[in-house]
Amino acid sequence: MKKFDKERLILGIAAPLLAVLGAFVITALVLLATGKEPFSAFGIMFDYGIKSDSQVYILNKATTYYLAGLAVAIGFKMNLFNIGVDGQYRLAAFFAAALGGALTLPGPLQIIMIMLAAMAVGAMWAGIAGLLKVTRGVSEVVTTIMLNFIATSIIVYLLKEGRLGHLDPAGTQVSTTEIPESAHFFDIETAGGTLWGFIVIAALAGVVYWFGLGRTRFGFDLRAVGSSETAAQASGVDVKRMVVTSMVLSGAMAGLIGMPILLNDSFSYGNDFPEGVGFTGISVALLGRNHPVGIALGAILWGFLERTSNRLEFEGYDRELVGIMQGSIVLCVVISYEVVRRHGLKRQQQKVGAELAAQARANTDKQEASA
Repeated sequence: MKKFDKERLILGIAAPLLAVLGAFVITALVLLATGKEPFSAFGIMFDYGIKSDSQVYILNKATTYYLAGLAVAIGFKMNLFNIGVDGQYRLAAFFAAALGGALTLPGPLQIIMIMLAAMAVGAMWAGIAGLLKVTRGVSEVVTTIMLNFIATSIIVYLLKEGRLGHLDPAGTQVSTTEIPESAHFFDIETAGGTLWGFIVIAALAGVVYWFGLGRTRFGFDLRAVGSSETAAQASGVDVKRMVVTSMVLSGAMAGLIGMPILLNDSFSYGNDFPEGVGFTGISVALLGRNHPVGIALGAILWGFLERTSNRLEFEGYDRELVGIMQGSIVLCVVISYEVVRRHGLKRQQQKVGAELAAQARANTDKQEASA
Protein backbone atom coordinates (compact mmCIF):
# COMPACT_ATOMS: atom_id res chain seq x y z
CA MET A 1 0.00 0.00 0.00
CA LYS A 2 2.80 2.40 0.94
CA LYS A 3 4.60 1.59 -2.28
CA PHE A 4 1.45 2.39 -4.26
CA ASP A 5 0.96 5.73 -2.46
CA LYS A 6 4.57 6.64 -3.13
CA GLU A 7 4.22 5.86 -6.81
CA ARG A 8 0.98 7.82 -7.02
CA LEU A 9 2.69 10.80 -5.40
CA ILE A 10 5.55 10.59 -7.90
CA LEU A 11 3.09 10.47 -10.80
CA GLY A 12 1.19 13.42 -9.35
CA ILE A 13 4.34 15.54 -9.16
CA ALA A 14 5.65 14.41 -12.54
CA ALA A 15 2.80 15.94 -14.57
CA PRO A 16 3.18 19.61 -13.51
CA LEU A 17 6.98 19.33 -13.60
CA LEU A 18 6.83 18.01 -17.15
CA ALA A 19 4.43 20.82 -18.07
CA VAL A 20 6.72 23.55 -16.71
CA LEU A 21 9.80 21.93 -18.27
CA GLY A 22 8.04 21.63 -21.61
CA ALA A 23 7.01 25.30 -21.47
CA PHE A 24 10.60 26.38 -20.83
CA VAL A 25 11.82 24.24 -23.74
CA ILE A 26 9.25 25.76 -26.10
CA THR A 27 10.15 29.28 -24.94
CA ALA A 28 13.85 28.52 -25.38
CA LEU A 29 13.21 27.38 -28.96
CA VAL A 30 11.27 30.59 -29.66
CA LEU A 31 14.15 32.66 -28.28
CA LEU A 32 16.67 30.75 -30.39
CA ALA A 33 14.50 31.26 -33.47
CA THR A 34 14.54 35.02 -32.86
CA GLY A 35 18.32 35.06 -32.42
CA LYS A 36 18.41 35.51 -28.64
CA GLU A 37 20.11 33.42 -25.98
CA PRO A 38 17.51 31.63 -23.81
CA PHE A 39 19.60 30.97 -20.70
CA SER A 40 20.37 34.65 -20.38
CA ALA A 41 16.64 35.45 -20.36
CA PHE A 42 15.91 32.74 -17.79
CA GLY A 43 18.78 34.03 -15.66
CA ILE A 44 17.35 37.55 -15.72
CA MET A 45 13.93 36.20 -14.71
CA PHE A 46 15.37 34.20 -11.82
CA ASP A 47 17.64 36.98 -10.51
CA TYR A 48 14.83 39.53 -10.57
CA GLY A 49 12.19 37.14 -9.26
CA ILE A 50 14.07 36.29 -6.04
CA LYS A 51 14.52 39.93 -4.96
CA SER A 52 12.67 40.79 -1.76
CA ASP A 53 10.33 43.33 -3.39
CA SER A 54 9.58 40.84 -6.17
CA GLN A 55 8.74 38.17 -3.61
CA VAL A 56 6.18 40.46 -1.97
CA TYR A 57 4.66 41.33 -5.36
CA ILE A 58 4.49 37.66 -6.32
CA LEU A 59 2.80 36.64 -3.06
CA ASN A 60 0.24 39.45 -3.36
CA LYS A 61 -0.58 38.39 -6.91
CA ALA A 62 -0.59 34.73 -5.92
CA THR A 63 -3.18 35.43 -3.22
CA THR A 64 -5.81 36.38 -5.80
CA TYR A 65 -4.73 33.66 -8.23
CA TYR A 66 -4.88 31.06 -5.48
CA LEU A 67 -8.47 31.94 -4.59
CA ALA A 68 -9.34 31.90 -8.30
CA GLY A 69 -7.75 28.47 -8.66
CA LEU A 70 -9.74 27.13 -5.69
CA ALA A 71 -12.98 28.48 -7.16
CA VAL A 72 -12.33 26.75 -10.49
CA ALA A 73 -11.13 23.55 -8.80
CA ILE A 74 -14.42 23.12 -6.90
CA GLY A 75 -16.19 22.90 -10.24
CA PHE A 76 -13.52 20.61 -11.68
CA LYS A 77 -14.03 18.19 -8.79
CA MET A 78 -17.63 17.85 -9.97
CA ASN A 79 -16.58 17.62 -13.60
CA LEU A 80 -18.09 21.08 -14.11
CA PHE A 81 -16.30 23.77 -16.10
CA ASN A 82 -17.12 27.03 -14.33
CA ILE A 83 -15.71 29.42 -16.90
CA GLY A 84 -17.68 32.27 -15.34
CA VAL A 85 -15.42 32.76 -12.31
CA ASP A 86 -14.17 36.06 -13.72
CA GLY A 87 -17.66 37.53 -14.00
CA GLN A 88 -18.64 36.18 -10.58
CA TYR A 89 -15.59 37.69 -8.92
CA ARG A 90 -15.95 41.12 -10.52
CA LEU A 91 -19.68 41.39 -9.84
CA ALA A 92 -19.13 40.28 -6.24
CA ALA A 93 -16.28 42.76 -5.74
CA PHE A 94 -18.37 45.59 -7.22
CA PHE A 95 -21.40 45.12 -4.97
CA ALA A 96 -19.18 44.41 -1.95
CA ALA A 97 -17.31 47.66 -2.61
CA ALA A 98 -20.56 49.61 -2.98
CA LEU A 99 -21.86 48.13 0.27
CA GLY A 100 -18.58 48.78 2.09
CA GLY A 101 -18.58 52.41 1.00
CA ALA A 102 -22.15 52.91 2.18
CA LEU A 103 -21.84 51.21 5.58
CA THR A 104 -20.65 52.77 8.79
CA LEU A 105 -19.95 49.91 11.19
CA PRO A 106 -17.13 48.90 13.52
CA GLY A 107 -14.12 47.89 11.40
CA PRO A 108 -14.07 44.09 11.95
CA LEU A 109 -17.85 43.82 11.56
CA GLN A 110 -17.77 45.86 8.36
CA ILE A 111 -15.01 43.66 6.92
CA ILE A 112 -17.10 40.57 7.67
CA MET A 113 -20.17 42.13 6.05
CA ILE A 114 -18.18 43.02 2.92
CA MET A 115 -16.78 39.51 2.62
CA LEU A 116 -20.17 37.86 3.21
CA ALA A 117 -21.79 40.13 0.64
CA ALA A 118 -19.13 39.25 -1.92
CA MET A 119 -19.54 35.53 -1.28
CA ALA A 120 -23.34 35.81 -1.49
CA VAL A 121 -23.25 37.67 -4.82
CA GLY A 122 -20.73 35.22 -6.29
CA ALA A 123 -22.75 32.24 -5.08
CA MET A 124 -25.99 33.65 -6.48
CA TRP A 125 -24.45 34.43 -9.88
CA ALA A 126 -22.90 30.96 -10.20
CA GLY A 127 -26.07 29.32 -8.87
CA ILE A 128 -27.97 30.59 -11.92
CA ALA A 129 -25.80 28.41 -14.14
CA GLY A 130 -26.28 25.43 -11.81
CA LEU A 131 -30.06 25.78 -11.82
CA LEU A 132 -30.20 26.10 -15.60
CA LYS A 133 -28.10 22.95 -15.92
CA VAL A 134 -30.28 20.75 -13.70
CA THR A 135 -33.66 22.16 -14.77
CA ARG A 136 -33.12 22.80 -18.48
CA GLY A 137 -30.00 20.82 -19.29
CA VAL A 138 -28.08 23.91 -20.43
CA SER A 139 -24.30 23.47 -20.41
CA GLU A 140 -22.60 25.42 -17.62
CA VAL A 141 -19.93 26.50 -20.13
CA VAL A 142 -22.47 28.36 -22.26
CA THR A 143 -24.36 29.92 -19.36
CA THR A 144 -21.27 31.06 -17.47
CA ILE A 145 -19.80 32.68 -20.59
CA MET A 146 -23.06 34.57 -21.15
CA LEU A 147 -23.24 35.50 -17.46
CA ASN A 148 -19.75 36.98 -17.75
CA PHE A 149 -21.00 39.42 -20.37
CA ILE A 150 -24.13 40.21 -18.36
CA ALA A 151 -22.03 40.86 -15.24
CA THR A 152 -19.82 43.25 -17.20
CA SER A 153 -22.86 45.10 -18.53
CA ILE A 154 -24.38 45.44 -15.05
CA ILE A 155 -21.14 46.87 -13.69
CA VAL A 156 -20.76 49.31 -16.59
CA TYR A 157 -24.36 50.48 -16.15
CA LEU A 158 -24.13 51.03 -12.39
CA LEU A 159 -20.55 52.34 -12.25
CA LYS A 160 -21.49 55.81 -13.44
CA GLU A 161 -21.67 59.16 -11.74
CA GLY A 162 -25.09 59.61 -10.21
CA ARG A 163 -25.60 55.87 -9.69
CA LEU A 164 -23.06 53.88 -7.69
CA GLY A 165 -20.00 55.56 -9.17
CA HIS A 166 -18.18 58.79 -8.34
CA LEU A 167 -15.84 60.76 -10.59
CA ASP A 168 -12.46 61.58 -9.10
CA PRO A 169 -11.25 65.23 -8.96
CA ALA A 170 -9.06 64.71 -12.03
CA GLY A 171 -12.10 63.59 -14.02
CA THR A 172 -10.42 60.43 -15.29
CA GLN A 173 -11.50 57.67 -12.91
CA VAL A 174 -14.95 56.47 -11.89
CA SER A 175 -15.19 54.32 -8.76
CA THR A 176 -17.46 53.42 -5.89
CA THR A 177 -17.33 55.28 -2.59
CA GLU A 178 -14.08 54.46 -0.83
CA ILE A 179 -14.28 52.01 2.05
CA PRO A 180 -13.44 53.75 5.35
CA GLU A 181 -9.99 53.18 6.78
CA SER A 182 -11.41 51.32 9.78
CA ALA A 183 -12.55 48.56 7.39
CA HIS A 184 -9.19 48.11 5.68
CA PHE A 185 -7.67 44.67 6.10
CA PHE A 186 -4.37 44.46 7.97
CA ASP A 187 -1.03 44.55 6.16
CA ILE A 188 2.23 42.79 6.92
CA GLU A 189 5.23 45.09 6.57
CA THR A 190 8.36 43.34 5.27
CA ALA A 191 11.78 44.34 4.02
CA GLY A 192 10.49 43.97 0.46
CA GLY A 193 7.32 46.01 0.91
CA THR A 194 3.76 45.59 2.09
CA LEU A 195 2.37 42.06 2.07
CA TRP A 196 -1.42 41.87 1.95
CA GLY A 197 -2.87 40.37 5.10
CA PHE A 198 -5.60 38.64 3.10
CA ILE A 199 -3.03 35.97 2.32
CA VAL A 200 -4.01 34.50 5.71
CA ILE A 201 -7.65 34.20 4.61
CA ALA A 202 -6.53 32.61 1.34
CA ALA A 203 -4.53 30.01 3.27
CA LEU A 204 -7.55 29.27 5.50
CA ALA A 205 -9.70 28.94 2.37
CA GLY A 206 -7.25 26.32 1.10
CA VAL A 207 -7.53 24.37 4.37
CA VAL A 208 -11.34 24.50 4.21
CA TYR A 209 -11.22 23.34 0.58
CA TRP A 210 -8.89 20.45 1.47
CA PHE A 211 -10.90 19.32 4.47
CA GLY A 212 -14.35 19.87 2.96
CA LEU A 213 -13.69 18.08 -0.32
CA GLY A 214 -11.21 15.48 0.90
CA ARG A 215 -12.25 14.56 4.43
CA THR A 216 -16.05 14.80 4.60
CA ARG A 217 -19.02 12.82 3.32
CA PHE A 218 -20.11 15.85 1.31
CA GLY A 219 -16.75 15.96 -0.43
CA PHE A 220 -16.93 12.25 -1.17
CA ASP A 221 -20.40 12.63 -2.71
CA LEU A 222 -19.22 15.60 -4.75
CA ARG A 223 -16.25 13.70 -6.14
CA ALA A 224 -18.41 10.62 -6.73
CA VAL A 225 -20.82 12.63 -8.88
CA GLY A 226 -17.87 14.04 -10.79
CA SER A 227 -16.54 10.54 -11.48
CA SER A 228 -19.84 8.96 -12.45
CA GLU A 229 -23.28 10.53 -12.10
CA THR A 230 -25.00 7.20 -12.73
CA ALA A 231 -23.05 5.35 -10.05
CA ALA A 232 -23.48 8.21 -7.57
CA GLN A 233 -27.23 8.33 -8.16
CA ALA A 234 -27.46 4.57 -7.71
CA SER A 235 -25.76 4.91 -4.32
CA GLY A 236 -28.36 7.44 -3.18
CA VAL A 237 -26.68 10.76 -3.98
CA ASP A 238 -28.96 13.57 -5.19
CA VAL A 239 -27.03 14.48 -8.33
CA LYS A 240 -29.02 17.61 -9.18
CA ARG A 241 -28.62 19.00 -5.69
CA MET A 242 -24.87 18.34 -5.79
CA VAL A 243 -24.53 20.13 -9.14
CA VAL A 244 -26.25 23.25 -7.85
CA THR A 245 -24.38 23.09 -4.53
CA SER A 246 -20.98 22.79 -6.21
CA MET A 247 -21.70 25.76 -8.49
CA VAL A 248 -22.87 27.82 -5.52
CA LEU A 249 -19.72 26.94 -3.55
CA SER A 250 -17.54 27.72 -6.57
CA GLY A 251 -19.24 31.10 -6.90
CA ALA A 252 -18.88 31.82 -3.18
CA MET A 253 -15.15 31.14 -3.41
CA ALA A 254 -15.03 33.33 -6.53
CA GLY A 255 -16.55 36.13 -4.46
CA LEU A 256 -13.43 36.18 -2.29
CA ILE A 257 -11.04 36.66 -5.23
CA GLY A 258 -11.42 40.43 -5.33
CA MET A 259 -11.21 40.92 -1.58
CA PRO A 260 -7.37 41.15 -1.35
CA ILE A 261 -7.37 43.96 -3.91
CA LEU A 262 -10.44 45.67 -2.45
CA LEU A 263 -9.54 45.48 1.24
CA ASN A 264 -5.74 45.70 1.02
CA ASP A 265 -5.05 47.89 -1.99
CA SER A 266 -7.70 49.86 -3.92
CA PHE A 267 -10.43 50.20 -1.21
CA SER A 268 -12.96 50.89 -3.98
CA TYR A 269 -14.11 49.36 -7.25
CA GLY A 270 -13.11 51.44 -10.26
CA ASN A 271 -13.03 51.02 -14.00
CA ASP A 272 -9.40 49.88 -13.66
CA PHE A 273 -10.24 46.92 -11.41
CA PRO A 274 -8.31 43.83 -12.69
CA GLU A 275 -10.05 41.62 -15.25
CA GLY A 276 -9.17 38.11 -16.40
CA VAL A 277 -8.20 36.81 -12.95
CA GLY A 278 -10.88 34.13 -13.18
CA PHE A 279 -9.43 32.82 -16.44
CA THR A 280 -5.98 32.71 -14.85
CA GLY A 281 -7.56 30.57 -12.14
CA ILE A 282 -8.37 27.92 -14.76
CA SER A 283 -4.69 27.63 -15.67
CA VAL A 284 -3.62 27.61 -12.03
CA ALA A 285 -6.15 24.90 -11.12
CA LEU A 286 -5.05 22.75 -14.05
CA LEU A 287 -1.39 23.17 -13.16
CA GLY A 288 -2.07 22.35 -9.50
CA ARG A 289 -4.20 19.30 -10.34
CA ASN A 290 -7.00 20.70 -8.14
CA HIS A 291 -4.92 20.09 -5.01
CA PRO A 292 -4.61 23.07 -2.62
CA VAL A 293 -0.83 22.79 -2.38
CA GLY A 294 -0.45 22.36 -6.14
CA ILE A 295 -2.74 25.32 -6.77
CA ALA A 296 -0.63 27.44 -4.41
CA LEU A 297 2.54 26.55 -6.31
CA GLY A 298 0.81 27.28 -9.61
CA ALA A 299 -0.37 30.67 -8.34
CA ILE A 300 3.15 31.56 -7.20
CA LEU A 301 4.54 30.51 -10.59
CA TRP A 302 2.00 32.72 -12.39
CA GLY A 303 2.88 35.65 -10.14
CA PHE A 304 6.57 35.02 -10.81
CA LEU A 305 6.06 35.06 -14.57
CA GLU A 306 4.07 38.28 -14.45
CA ARG A 307 6.65 39.98 -12.27
CA THR A 308 9.63 38.97 -14.36
CA SER A 309 7.97 39.93 -17.65
CA ASN A 310 8.48 43.60 -16.77
CA ARG A 311 12.18 43.03 -16.28
CA LEU A 312 12.52 41.11 -19.54
CA GLU A 313 10.95 44.00 -21.42
CA PHE A 314 13.35 46.42 -19.72
CA GLU A 315 16.30 44.24 -20.82
CA GLY A 316 15.19 44.35 -24.44
CA TYR A 317 13.26 41.09 -24.66
CA ASP A 318 9.74 40.91 -26.01
CA ARG A 319 7.13 41.03 -23.25
CA GLU A 320 5.06 38.49 -25.16
CA LEU A 321 7.62 35.81 -24.26
CA VAL A 322 5.94 35.38 -20.89
CA GLY A 323 2.58 35.00 -22.63
CA ILE A 324 4.11 32.28 -24.80
CA MET A 325 5.43 30.58 -21.69
CA GLN A 326 2.06 30.76 -19.90
CA GLY A 327 0.21 29.41 -22.92
CA SER A 328 2.79 26.66 -23.33
CA ILE A 329 2.35 25.66 -19.69
CA VAL A 330 -1.40 25.21 -20.18
CA LEU A 331 -0.85 23.22 -23.37
CA CYS A 332 1.85 21.09 -21.79
CA VAL A 333 -0.31 20.50 -18.71
CA VAL A 334 -2.98 18.84 -20.83
CA ILE A 335 -0.43 16.72 -22.70
CA SER A 336 1.66 15.75 -19.66
CA TYR A 337 -1.37 14.81 -17.57
CA GLU A 338 -2.59 12.51 -20.30
CA VAL A 339 0.86 10.92 -20.65
CA VAL A 340 1.12 10.42 -16.89
CA ARG A 341 -2.45 9.09 -16.71
CA ARG A 342 -1.79 6.50 -19.39
CA HIS A 343 1.49 5.51 -17.75
CA GLY A 344 -0.24 5.11 -14.40
CA LEU A 345 -3.03 3.04 -15.96
CA LYS A 346 -0.48 0.82 -17.67
CA ARG A 347 1.39 0.32 -14.38
CA GLN A 348 -1.83 -0.65 -12.61
CA GLN A 349 -2.68 -3.13 -15.35
CA GLN A 350 0.79 -4.65 -15.05
CA LYS A 351 0.42 -4.96 -11.27
CA VAL A 352 -2.99 -6.59 -11.57
CA GLY A 353 -1.66 -8.96 -14.21
CA ALA A 354 1.33 -9.88 -12.03
CA GLU A 355 -0.91 -10.50 -9.01
CA LEU A 356 -3.28 -12.70 -11.04
CA ALA A 357 -0.35 -14.65 -12.47
CA ALA A 358 1.13 -15.15 -8.98
CA GLN A 359 -2.24 -16.29 -7.67
CA ALA A 360 -2.65 -18.71 -10.58
CA ARG A 361 0.82 -20.20 -9.93
CA ALA A 362 0.01 -20.56 -6.24
CA ASN A 363 -3.23 -22.40 -7.04
CA THR A 364 -1.42 -24.66 -9.49
CA ASP A 365 1.26 -25.48 -6.94
CA LYS A 366 -1.41 -26.20 -4.33
CA GLN A 367 -3.29 -28.55 -6.66
CA GLU A 368 -0.08 -30.36 -7.57
CA ALA A 369 0.84 -30.74 -3.91
CA SER A 370 -2.62 -32.15 -3.01
CA ALA A 371 -2.47 -34.57 -5.93
